[in-house]
Amino acid sequence: MLSLRQLIQQDSNHNLLDLLSSLCQGSIAVDEQGLILWMSDAYRSLINVPEGLDPIGRPVEELLPTTQLPRVVQSGKPSFVDLMQINNRWCVVTRLPIRNPENVVLGAIGFVFYDDLDSLQPLFDKFARLRRKFEDEKILRPSRYALDDMIGSAPATEQLRRQALRAAQLDTTLLLLGETGTGKELLAQGIHHASPRRAGPFVGINMGALPESLVESELFGSAPGAYTGANRAGRVGKIQLADGGTLFLDEIAEMPLTMQAKLLRVLQEREVEALGSNQLQKVDVRIIAATAKDLKQLVQTGEFREDLYYRLNVLPIQIPPLRERLADLPELTEFMLTQIQRQSQLPELSLSATAMEWLTHYRWPGNIRELRNRLERGCVMAEGQQIEALDLGSDDEAITDADTDSAGTDLKHVRMEAEYQRIQQAITQCNGNKTAAAKRLGISRASLYQKLSSHR
Repeated sequence: MLSLRQLIQQDSNHNLLDLLSSLCQGSIAVDEQGLILWMSDAYRSLINVPEGLDPIGRPVEELLPTTQLPRVVQSGKPSFVDLMQINNRWCVVTRLPIRNPENVVLGAIGFVFYDDLDSLQPLFDKFARLRRKFEDEKILRPSRYALDDMIGSAPATEQLRRQALRAAQLDTTLLLLGETGTGKELLAQGIHHASPRRAGPFVGINMGALPESLVESELFGSAPGAYTGANRAGRVGKIQLADGGTLFLDEIAEMPLTMQAKLLRVLQEREVEALGSNQLQKVDVRIIAATAKDLKQLVQTGEFREDLYYRLNVLPIQIPPLRERLADLPELTEFMLTQIQRQSQLPELSLSATAMEWLTHYRWPGNIRELRNRLERGCVMAEGQQIEALDLGSDDEAITDADTDSAGTDLKHVRMEAEYQRIQQAITQCNGNKTAAAKRLGISRASLYQKLSSHR
C-alpha cells in the first residue's frame, strides 16, 4: 500500500495538486503525523516561509501554530468554510482528510481563500438573521429542557429528579436553592415541561444582570410614554409574556426592595400594574425563583422582604452541588464532550485516566457550569487523542482539602508525572526551544523552568 508521500510524488498527482492550487489562494498537504508533504508557492508566501527554508518534512505546527490540519487527520472529519487569521489576514479555510481505498486516513489537505471574501457576506448575513430570529422566538417558546434531560444516576440526582417531578404537578410557587452553576434554570425548565403549563411560555429573567433602573419596566412593562425614551407603543413586561405559563426569576436575591413589593402583589392578587399605568391586568403565571444566597439571612439584615420570602418559600428544592454527585461525572463528561465537539467541529477526544482523577478530586466551586468550561478548555489544549490532567487545570489549583491523605498524595504524584511528560512532549515538538514550548503550553518561560527543576 502506497503512503501519501509516495502518492504525491507521482507525476500525475503533482499535476492534480497544481490544478487544485489554481482554484484557491493557497493549499497544503500533510501526512498522518502532521508533517508537511506539499505546499503551493502561494501558501509559502502567505505564511512567510523564509527564503531557503524547505518546509517539506517539517511539522505543520512549526510553521503555522494555529493550524487545525492535525485535528482533521485525527478525527477523519472535514472542516468546511472555517475562518482563520494568518499573518493578520483573515482567510476562509477548508480542510479535507485524505483516505485510501480501504478508508484509512493518510493525511489531510487544506485550501485557503483570502481574496474577495465579500462574496461570502450574504451567507454570513443570512446566518445572523436566522440566529436573531431563533433568539427572539426563544422568549415565548416552551422550555427547551425536560426532566429526562437531567444527566446522572447518583442518589442525590435521583432524589432531585423525584422532587422536581412531584413539584411539577403542584401549581404553586417554587424556590430553587443551590450554589452557582448547579443548573437551576435547566431544572426550572424541566419542571415547566412536566407541568400542566407545558403548552404555555417559559420566560426567564436574570435579576442580577438587570440595572436597577430597568427592573420595573422589564418585569412589569410600561405604558406608552411612561418615561423619557420609553417606547411610544409601550412595553410588555416579562410577567405579561409569561401569562399562562411559567416565569423564572433567577438570582431573586438581587431584586430591589421596591420591586419586591410589586412582585408580592402579583403573587397575592394575580394582577400586574405596568409602569406609568393606572390599570391592573390579571395574569395567570406560575413563578419559580432561584438563588445561590441565603434568603433567610438577607431577611434578618433587611435586604429582602420577609413577607416575600415566605411567599416564595412555599416549596423549596435544594439542588446538590457537583461534589455531592461525583458518581455522575462519567455521564456528564461524556455528554458534554460530545456536545462541545459537535458545536465546535472538534475531533472526538476522550479523557485520560489521570484527567478523570483530576475531575474526581477537584472541589468544583463552579459546579456543572465550571465542568463544561474545564472540558472546553481541555478540548482546546489537548494535543493528542486524549485530554490530560494538565489540559484541565494548572498545578497551582487545589485538588481537594483531602490532598494530605495518601490518595491525594498519590494523585498529586500522578499529575506531576503527567505534567512533566506533557512539558517534555512540547519541548520535543518545538525542537528543544523552551521559550516556544512555554508559549505552546500557555505558561511563562520561568514557570516552565521551575516545573522542570521540580521533577529532577
